[in-house]
This record gives sequence, C-alpha cells and structure tokens, in this order.
Amino acid sequence: MPLQPQAVKILLLQLKRIGDLILITPVLAALRENFPEAHLTLVVSKECADLLPAISNVDRILIARRNLRDLSLFLSVAVGKFDYCVDFTRNDRSAFLALLSGARRRVVSYRVREQAKTRARAYTDFVGVRMRDIHTIDYNLALLGPLGARHASIGPHLDLPQMAYEKADALRRNWKVTKPYVILHPGSARQEKLWEPERWAEVIKYFGSNDGIDLVLTSGPSQDEQTHIAAIKNRTQHEIIDLSGETDLLTLAALIGQARLLVTVDSAPVHMAAATRTPQVILFGPTNPFHWRPRESPAVVLHGKSAAPVTEFSPVQPRLAMSQISTEAVIGAMDSLLLLRAAAQIS
Repeated sequence: MPLQPQAVKILLLQLKRIGDLILITPVLAALRENFPEAHLTLVVSKECADLLPAISNVDRILIARRNLRDLSLFLSVAVGKFDYCVDFTRNDRSAFLALLSGARRRVVSYRVREQAKTRARAYTDFVGVRMRDIHTIDYNLALLGPLGARHASIGPHLDLPQMAYEKADALRRNWKVTKPYVILHPGSARQEKLWEPERWAEVIKYFGSNDGIDLVLTSGPSQDEQTHIAAIKNRTQHEIIDLSGETDLLTLAALIGQARLLVTVDSAPVHMAAATRTPQVILFGPTNPFHWRPRESPAVVLHGKSAAPVTEFSPVQPRLAMSQISTEAVIGAMDSLLLLRAAAQIS
C-alpha cells in the first residue's frame, strides 16, 4: 500500500561516503514534495558530519560513529516508531539498523536476497533495481517505489549556510584570490583514482601563464592526499594558491560553487560542483562514469586514452588506469569549458 500523506515517520539509511550523501538529496526533495507532513530521519556516517548543515528537507539527522557513542544512535532508532525504513547502504550495519527500527515496511534492493540471505531477513520489501544498471540518483529514487512517491529524476542540491560563503570569502581575501579562479582538486581517498603528479604540474604550467585566472589547489586533510599535493608542487615552478587541507567541507563546497571551473578526479567535489551547477572536468579511471557522472551541470568527462570527452555511457565498462588520460585531453577540456563560460558572460 502506498504511503499516505499524513505525518508518517520515515527512516533513511545512507552510511557511505560524502558523495553518496550528496546523491541522496534528490530523494529528500522527492519525499518532501510528495509527503510534506512526513517526519524524515536520516542516518549518515561520521565522515559526512561537517556537511550536514547543507542538507535540507530532513527533520532529524543521526550520525553513525562506529564506537560506543553509537549506543545512543541504536536507542534513537529503536524508539523512533518508524512507519518506513529505506536502506541505501546494503551492509550488515544498515541491515541491523533497519531491523532495529521496527518499521512495518523496510525497503532495500532485491540484490540483498541474492547476496546475503541472512541479512535479507531484516527487510520486508525488495525493489527490483540494481545499482550497476542505472545512475546512482535513479537507483536511490527507485527505492522510493514502495512508498508510492512520484518523482522526476532531479539533480543533487546543497543548501549552503551563509557562514560557508563568509569563510570562502575570507580565504580568498587572505590568499589574494582576486581574479576568476579555477580549482584543481587532485585528491581522493582511493589511491587508484589519483592522476600522476607530473601531469597535474603540466596543467599548472599551461594555465599558470593565463593572466585572466587564478589557480587554486584544494584537497582533503588526509596524509595520502597531502603527500600527493606535495608531489605535485615539487614538480612545478609556477605560482599556485595552495588551499589544500585548509577548508572544511562546507567551505570547500562554497569555493567550488563560486569557481569558474573545477578540475578533479572522481571524488566528492564532483558532486559538490553538480549541486552548485559549477562547470567541471572530471577524470575517471577505475570507476564507471555511467553511475557517477553529473547530468545537470556543465561537465566534461574523460576516461581512458581518447582525447575526446566521453559522450556515450554504458553500465558495463572496464576498469581503466588513470594514467591513460593524457595531459593534452585535460588541457583541451579545460580550455573548452573556460571559453564556453566566457562566451556565455559576453552574450
């Protein structure tokens, strides 16, 4: 039976990374549009905590920390008296939370029945959709089927607080970012997604001679990302504004939202740029752009040896090494988007 419009209580489980949280925002918007009186509770991982002030259309957010503090999370879920639970994560932890919720309808992909029969006992509804077959946003929205939610496939959204823009403005003043700027974000939590430091250095050399833009380098605070940034800087003599490790997630999203262009590997900033409609060049390697590419914001996707951007996407795609992407392909893509932006401003 479809969800009725009264104030029912819905639990949403998204325990993955930052990008996955951003890609759940279309679900929140669809639920709020369809059921404005519903009480929505979202459970996220601790890695996403800093971004939570930008997540709208939800009444309560609980954080899974994977330590003793999760006892309060378990209690909140157990006493929540939820009517529906939708699990976007599909692991043992999310299955436990779904079962603990006691919701009369507990929704997940049918794949759980095939992959983990014991875990499948935590659910009541299995939606006939696989993430490998469709874009991640479409997969997330499809799991709303048992609730009877009507929706169009929409893009991600971040409701950034004014504080984030003020911090971004302060950083630009302190680092003398006075021109339109391009953000280079080379880092990722996964080593196999990193593009060679010498190629980033070549990109910096090429655009470092452009007096009309400032180049801004950003990254996460992890040691691996900082090591990668140091390797890039060691290979270039050109001036670049280094904000790597200097931003929290909200400030980074605000900086991206006001940038002329973002250039990055497949990582969370891709989805920040999609949410703020910032043009971007994205380097894909071991992950398939079919599932993760932006569809609403101007984006050039590079994958493999071809110098031309990817325009046709397939759910079945080989894992490719990042080293196959040439420096010339990245520079060409950046030039094309910068020219398009300049032409749009003139017209």
